[in-house]
Amino acid sequence: MVVTGCLGAKEGVVAKVHPSVLAITGPHDTEGVMQAVHQHLPKPHDPYVDLVPPQGIKLTPKHYAYLKISEGCNHRCTFCIIPSMRGDLVSRPIAQVMQEAENLVDAGVKELLVISQDTSAYGVDVKYRTGFVHGKPVKTRMVDLCRALGDLGIWVRLHYVYPYPHVDEVIPLMAEGKVLPYLDVPFQHASPRILKLMKRPASAEKVLERIRAWREICPDIAIRSTFIAGFPGETEAEFAELLAFLDEAQLDRVGCFAYSPVEGAAANALPDPVPEAVKEERRARFMAKQAQISAAKLQRKVGKTLQVLIDEPGVGRSSADAPDIDGVVKFKGGKSGEFAQVLIERADEHDLYGRKL
Repeated sequence: MVVTGCLGAKEGVVAKVHPSVLAITGPHDTEGVMQAVHQHLPKPHDPYVDLVPPQGIKLTPKHYAYLKISEGCNHRCTFCIIPSMRGDLVSRPIAQVMQEAENLVDAGVKELLVISQDTSAYGVDVKYRTGFVHGKPVKTRMVDLCRALGDLGIWVRLHYVYPYPHVDEVIPLMAEGKVLPYLDVPFQHASPRILKLMKRPASAEKVLERIRAWREICPDIAIRSTFIAGFPGETEAEFAELLAFLDEAQLDRVGCFAYSPVEGAAANALPDPVPEAVKEERRARFMAKQAQISAAKLQRKVGKTLQVLIDEPGVGRSSADAPDIDGVVKFKGGKSGEFAQVLIERADEHDLYGRKL
């Protein structure tokens, strides 16, 4: 077992909890991981398998892949320590991102999941510098990147989108079918005071206005978000604001975490911490509320035919479902990596069930 990632860069943290792991490395340390593997598992050279393919090495199934467009973050949310570990935003050159995307598509990938710490900030650090893709000028900007990715003819799914105003420009691309009608926006809370303590932008009223506008342009849009319950200082009234926001927003996919103090996070110093039992109780109430909303929204899909990307025989995902974090569509038959048309026959709180046509 080799552990790699952010915590691996903090000396002794992982080793203290899991002293038996083979090796520990920091983020993006492919060389360090491979050195550890080859040190303990030497193998003879095989020219047929040792050459790295053009699309690189990925851990996801053949039919989908994550496309990381930047590293780091310029925000200083009080519950987060990512900037202290990965630094400020550094955007990858758009030509490099598009080359990777094309290599993945050539290798059989049918869905690209665009990720970063702050996807909508792509290009801010380089002032939206113009790059060249196949000789054509393309700005290092999220909207322009989405347009270019949309021309590849595959599913393009957007994750970790900070709600900047220019995000509105991507919604028409979803309505046109260029990008999947799916937006992952971590709103985190709805109370203005708690959002201010978190150093998060916007207000619940403005968010609701924008959600309504997005749905007018693209009625099929699925909105995913994450929230924190029991943030330091959160009152019962402020938590009630969050529940009221859920009722009004009618989000499609939602996750909620009870606030957990992370070493080095500024929020740890805030007064009036919420007791553990209260945090968990609020999280449970939040998820119960969202389960009702999700069940009702999925029930409305019964009788409809959806395009599904099959992850394994009998299990696939619609445009509203990201791998590992959202629900699935269950049916009989099909081959991994293929698209299928599925008639939805029933639904529960998270998943859909149907018949492959």
